[in-house]
Amino acid sequence: MRRRTFGIAVAALAASVAIGPSLGWAQEEKKATIGVSIPAADHGWTAGVVYHAERVAKLLMEEHPGLNVIVKTSPDPASQANAVQDLAVQGIDALVILPTDPDPLVNAIQQVKDSGTFVALVDRAPSNNDNSVRDLYVAGNNPALGEVAGKYIAETTPDAEVVVIRGLPIPIDQQRQDGFDKGIEGSNVKVLERQYGNWNRDDAFRVMQDYLTKYPKIDVVWAQDDDMVVGILEAIEQSGRTDIQYVVGGAGSKDMVKRVMDGDKMVPVDVLYPPAMIATAMQLTADGLLDQVPVNGEYILDATLVTKDNAEQFYFPDSPF
Repeated sequence: MRRRTFGIAVAALAASVAIGPSLGWAQEEKKATIGVSIPAADHGWTAGVVYHAERVAKLLMEEHPGLNVIVKTSPDPASQANAVQDLAVQGIDALVILPTDPDPLVNAIQQVKDSGTFVALVDRAPSNNDNSVRDLYVAGNNPALGEVAGKYIAETTPDAEVVVIRGLPIPIDQQRQDGFDKGIEGSNVKVLERQYGNWNRDDAFRVMQDYLTKYPKIDVVWAQDDDMVVGILEAIEQSGRTDIQYVVGGAGSKDMVKRVMDGDKMVPVDVLYPPAMIATAMQLTADGLLDQVPVNGEYILDATLVTKDNAEQFYFPDSPF
């Protein structure tokens, strides 16, 4: 069986796999097409997704001469629905899709699935995330991302007054929020307010400015995304406030991991949610498509707490994120 890891760093991959029939292509089939639909690089994490998708598309086609991988980026759900339809018209054997917003894209994904095409869904799951809409699901552990952050805050600063900057109002945001609430459960941690920062550093900057105006004392900030942490830290620095003890983000961006490595007191930890998961989904799909490997099921990556002791193994200076 042909296989290559492509240097994808997957920390403690937890796989729940339904061992079933293969994707159905004959052993002698030499040509196949995988369509990859992902968000445009509108912030750091999605820039990482685009980088890994394009990198691994090239590597897969080098390894499998009969394989064609088409990568399309889209800025919003409507554009992505059109992109998925375009891929279907071109004739794809499998679709790997990381939705901009999953629920508005369910119909487009369902049409591809109903046509008999293998569908790998990545990261952002619709409300009905089951085998009626996809064959394979690859994601970070969204509830754990929130829970790991919440537990760290509860254990490190058990009486902290915390402000929360959420992502977008989509299902995985709620999963992370629910996990965070579970992580601080039973502690004296008090959440002062929660606002959406849209996983955007400028929006997070504005939300943090609002918090700094409203609350004379803030101990800790929790944000779901490292890109937002950039804006949060800038707002804190501009305010001159010294009461904020630290900020906890998530994703494992190289800049935040470097801060953890360097012992930055404002960023003592980070929580992993790697954009390279798109590459994992693409590789698994290719394995099923070309090597008859049964890959139906769910592959969930751990939300590892990055500390000064382990940060070096998660630092990739050449990555765009």
